[in-house]
Amino acid sequence: MTASPAAYEPRPATPSAFAPGVPRNADLPLTPQPSPGRGSVAFGLPGVYVGTAEYAEGPTGCTVIHVPAGARTAVDARGGAVGMSGGYDFNHAICLAGGSVYGLAAAAGVSDELLARRENRTRWDDLQLVSGAVIYDFSCRDNAVYPDAELGRAALRNAVECAFPVGRCGAGRTASAGKVDFGRAEFAGQGAAFGTFGEAKVLVATVVNAVGAVVDRGGRVVRGNYHAELGDRRHPSADYAELVGSGAAPVMGNTTLTVMVTNVQLSDVELLQVGRQVHSSMHRAIQPFHTLTDGDTMFAMTTDEVELTGIKPTGLGTLASELAWDAVLSAAE
Repeated sequence: MTASPAAYEPRPATPSAFAPGVPRNADLPLTPQPSPGRGSVAFGLPGVYVGTAEYAEGPTGCTVIHVPAGARTAVDARGGAVGMSGGYDFNHAICLAGGSVYGLAAAAGVSDELLARRENRTRWDDLQLVSGAVIYDFSCRDNAVYPDAELGRAALRNAVECAFPVGRCGAGRTASAGKVDFGRAEFAGQGAAFGTFGEAKVLVATVVNAVGAVVDRGGRVVRGNYHAELGDRRHPSADYAELVGSGAAPVMGNTTLTVMVTNVQLSDVELLQVGRQVHSSMHRAIQPFHTLTDGDTMFAMTTDEVELTGIKPTGLGTLASELAWDAVLSAAE
């Protein structure tokens, strides 16, 4: 479902001064806070839990997708600035976080919490696998606070089954989009969409912190590259055309993180290709996408519960791609 125009009121992101000596985690008495966003998207995948937490002092946060039984995973990492840990082909949890490279510490906290839940058992088949990925969200806040291990633990402890928080929450707490020039960036967030196709179920969730602007199905830019003096958003191509020969520097520090979870049985090759198909499709909703200054990463997961009938993996990828567009628009609301 495409949001109504009223859902996209201007939300300018204030550029950071990047001043030295700003507070970091060790300088503050940080306490993890709930990060509920504006609501949540219900999804019918029993055994999949999602939790969020944030540090209001950032603000910055993290989002954890927890599958206690584990799920086969394919990773599609693109762009010139990927920040990721793990990248396993089987995971019990995915941790998405702000804080750029420092935010990878949140995934370590998720690992530690899962170890405690296993009563510290360390047999090979008791190991809990956690992959993490981060966005650069320092661009619009004047501090060095980042999601750490304690925040990762808190997000996992907050996890509930079959509900994905959306809006300016979790890893998307200070995400922004549309950065041809950072002065025209707008706050985005994290979004999700769920679909049922016979017995097949698909959840797509995304944290949009892109250099690109968000585009709806009518081709309208609905988040990012906002020209306050015009009271309008322009497609980035118009601004890039005007910048030819100007020597303008690119805006660094961008990434869109996406997780797709399905219950459909797919081979390793099929899972990877469906993930790539869905990831590629997101260029329709985020323009430009997969740029040199983005670290776009997709985690495609399957719980291997139902056999695909009636359509081939390409068909499943096509249906999931529409959900991905919905998820991006959800993040932009």
